[in-house]
Amino acid sequence: QVQLVESGGGLVQPGGSLRLSCEASGIDFSRYNVAWYRQAPGKERDLVATHISGGKAYYDASVTGRFTISRDNAKKMVYLQMNSLKPEDTAVYYCNVVWSSLDFWGQGTQVTVSS
Repeated sequence: QVQLVESGGGLVQPGGSLRLSCEASGIDFSRYNVAWYRQAPGKERDLVATHISGGKAYYDASVTGRFTISRDNAKKMVYLQMNSLKPEDTAVYYCNVVWSSLDFWGQGTQVTVSS
């Protein structure tokens, strides 16, 4: 059974930081490309960052220079370090893993940036 479990969300003030974690189980994790998406109320789910198996990372322009995606294949973990958070970063953040036709999602973790 495949599971992705996110954690690390919460309430933070503008300018603050959070680190999201996603723990995978039930898959050969190192094969998969991993990504973080987010969905704000009333909006579509958008790609935030992706880390390709083999090492390259790509970011949406809105988070470049502030967010960093990383992975630990031995622990089957994906991380999203978020710095200099802004109110517009408020959303539910989802972990996603993809390999060939296989595509799995976590349940999401809420991030709220507010003073």
